[in-house]
Amino acid sequence: MDRTTDKHQQQQQLSLAKNGRQRYNEWIFRDVPSDITIEVNGVTFSLHKFPLVSRSGRIRRLVAEHRDSDISRVELLNLPGGAECFELAAKFCYGINFEITSTNVAQLCCVSDYLEMTEDFSKDNLSSRAEEYLDCIVCKNLEMCVEVLQQCESLIPLADEMRIVTRCIDAIASKACAEQIASSFSRLEYSSSGRLHMSRQAKCDGDWWIEDLSGLRIDIYQRVITAMKCRGVRPESIGASLVNYAEKELTKKSSLWNQSSQNKVDSNSTLHEKLVVETIVSLLPVEKLAIPINFLFGLLRSAVMLDCTIASRLDLERRIGSQLDQSTLDDILIPSFKHGGDTLFDVDTVHRLLVNFCQQDDSDDDLEDGSLFESDSPRSPSQTSLVKVSKLVDNYLAEIAPDVNLKLSKFLVIAETLPEHARTVHDGLYRAIDIYLKAHQSLSDLDKKKLCKLIDFQKLSQEAGAHAAQNERLPLQSIVQVLYFEQLKLRNNLSSTNVDDDQKPIHQSWRISSGALSAAMSPRDNYASLRRENRELKLELARLRMRLNDLEREHVCMKRDMAKSGSRKFMSSFSKKISKLSLFAGHSSSKGSSSPSRNSHRTDSKVIERTCASTE
Repeated sequence: MDRTTDKHQQQQQLSLAKNGRQRYNEWIFRDVPSDITIEVNGVTFSLHKFPLVSRSGRIRRLVAEHRDSDISRVELLNLPGGAECFELAAKFCYGINFEITSTNVAQLCCVSDYLEMTEDFSKDNLSSRAEEYLDCIVCKNLEMCVEVLQQCESLIPLADEMRIVTRCIDAIASKACAEQIASSFSRLEYSSSGRLHMSRQAKCDGDWWIEDLSGLRIDIYQRVITAMKCRGVRPESIGASLVNYAEKELTKKSSLWNQSSQNKVDSNSTLHEKLVVETIVSLLPVEKLAIPINFLFGLLRSAVMLDCTIASRLDLERRIGSQLDQSTLDDILIPSFKHGGDTLFDVDTVHRLLVNFCQQDDSDDDLEDGSLFESDSPRSPSQTSLVKVSKLVDNYLAEIAPDVNLKLSKFLVIAETLPEHARTVHDGLYRAIDIYLKAHQSLSDLDKKKLCKLIDFQKLSQEAGAHAAQNERLPLQSIVQVLYFEQLKLRNNLSSTNVDDDQKPIHQSWRISSGALSAAMSPRDNYASLRRENRELKLELARLRMRLNDLEREHVCMKRDMAKSGSRKFMSSFSKKISKLSLFAGHSSSKGSSSPSRNSHRTDSKVIERTCASTE
């Protein structure tokens, strides 16, 4: 197979040389015999010394060094642009006209430097002609600059030494910035109130260059984007260009995502994709929302799969964590690329994302009275973001719970990452734990208790509470807690329908002390209000205690007055009517019928006293 390939390459070179000779014979002087042969990359040119020496300082020096031996053959090694480029230089020496374009100007600049075709040896030489075209024509047009940069990919480092790449990059950055400014002015309009503002568009009209840059090699593309950042191009435009470039470069090799053909993937292709991912990560704008969250997750998956540097992965995790509330369940379901009994999904990466989310520094949302709270700890996210992420985490736990290889420690660390006030309702967490218990029936009672400790049964909805009360997979202690809180809820609902409006704050304050309302408050946003409400609660509970004492005294006084007035016959007839209605079954006397009410008052007072003591 290798011999056949080598033979095919040799035939191609021979045919190229033959076709080259035929082309060169068309413009070489036929009536004057050639006196020098130039060889470039295996292709020979039968030429004449005089026109070459008159323009090229390099060939003049070679001929002068071998004047005694009458040199007739010269081999030019490592000539930039190869034989085709030398053909153009030779034509220029012979005075034959040809067109300088954006596709050959870079080669002409390099070959003129190699052959020393400068003004020192001839006026209006090839070097000055190519440089003039580059500065006056190419650098004024963004598309032509991109074409020149593509030609420079095979001419580095000489193109860098001659500042061809630098000039084109600076021209692209300046042109893109100017186009964007002009487009911004065209988007200015007056609002209904007469104020001047900029209309919002999905894509700026001055970003047409994004598609052109996607054809550059990654190292040159990196330099172009860096120059654009320095010139002040909008972060959204930089982000759009990065997304477009990554989609073209990383989706070409779809076999990387195919596990069956993973062994056939070229190592060079993998290294190229790894370089692309790491470079794009280093070019990401620092501004939030400049890059779509789903694209960041795609980069993170590629970084994990291609085993990119730790710095690149940590940078992506930090960026994703700062806007995790905008992600979806499909985004965080990152597959695990490890083998050998590991989990289906990368739980460790998701845990780090949650840690970054909880520790993010939201400097843009600082409170006006933020100076009142002095703390060295990182600022927590807003409550709205916490609620969104808590629902996302609960859905994620329910998705990974059926995995038999998922260890309890990993499940717990994901569930415990968010603070307690993040979940206002625990239905999603209960569902995930129930799925985990169903898939891992060999768990010990101790492990089951660890799981169920995560659930605040007071925050379950009526449907979830009814399901949990009949769930045999839960430990007995958890079922008892569910029944207890369900009974309290039922009691409070019944009491709220019978108690006057003056007594309604009793149940409202009890609900606050149970954590149902305080759970919806963020420590950062509502720290001062929590302390204020805490003081109000204590005062309210004290007033309630006094109110209860007053009611008990009034009740005693009423009984004493009724006894003095001799209304025992009325009380006995009243108790008989009550017993017929069977409202208090099992109590026949009026004394027995009054004891539950008295016990309920004592129980309520004890509950309130305990609540007040715990609050204090």
